[in-house]
Amino acid sequence: MNESRSGTGGSAPTVLRMILGRRLHDMRQAADVSLEDAAKTLRVKPLTIRRLEKAEVGLKPLYVEKLLETYGAEQQEIEEFVDLAERANEPGWWHAYRDVVPNWFTAYVSLETGAKTLRTYEPHYVTGLLQTYPYARAVLGGGFPNENDEDLERRVDLRLRRQGLLEKSDAPTLWVVMEEAVLHRAVGGPEVMREQIDRLLEVSELDHVSVDVVPFSAGAHVGACAPFTYFRFEEPELPDVVYSEILTGSMYLDQRSDVVAHLEAHNRMSLLTSSADSRAVLNRMRKEYS
Repeated sequence: MNESRSGTGGSAPTVLRMILGRRLHDMRQAADVSLEDAAKTLRVKPLTIRRLEKAEVGLKPLYVEKLLETYGAEQQEIEEFVDLAERANEPGWWHAYRDVVPNWFTAYVSLETGAKTLRTYEPHYVTGLLQTYPYARAVLGGGFPNENDEDLERRVDLRLRRQGLLEKSDAPTLWVVMEEAVLHRAVGGPEVMREQIDRLLEVSELDHVSVDVVPFSAGAHVGACAPFTYFRFEEPELPDVVYSEILTGSMYLDQRSDVVAHLEAHNRMSLLTSSADSRAVLNRMRKEYS
């Protein structure tokens, strides 16, 4: 994955496809088979093998079976792997929104759906997983001013469907650090902001959700930059990943130095406030919108 900025074609990989790609890579290396030799087995270019291992393309069952035979896998392992590969090629539920969501963001939804831990930093808006309908519609309406009502509504619907993640029995841990400036940005007007702040106060009581508000009084700090999300997965095959968004695309980082830098920034920012102080800021801002 490393650093990539993508608005290109192709389907966004599911987390399962990423896991299987990693396994193919590890099995090839364990069998001491080079990219070139693996490619010769399939009569393809080495780049194709690399793309399979990086989950940049779908896992063709015939390719997978032939590679695993080359790597010396047992028949039962091959059959189980091929079955998983077929499942991994099935599009995620978010595929239905591909007409209004760029491919680089569907990759984000896949990571979000498969993560065990999510940490986000938001300097501008409430994070999407915690937005109310009116707030989400106002944010997306501002971000896509030329969008027709039908497409805008589909974008909002996708955002709200993503929130079901937090209601699952095995819901991930979500730790949000946001700037106080987020609460001063009157998205949608006072009524919308009151409802949104009520939502933040409500979810901050959940065991698996933390909402930290960095006050203006904190001054300059290490994370005063672009928003980012850190993902950690339960599966050992997957590295921690950091996502950062720009105006026309996104970056996915899994180099350890990049991930550690963002994780340390998130930790440092969380020390600039406390749960009690954050709730106090939220309650104060709610009163200001009354």
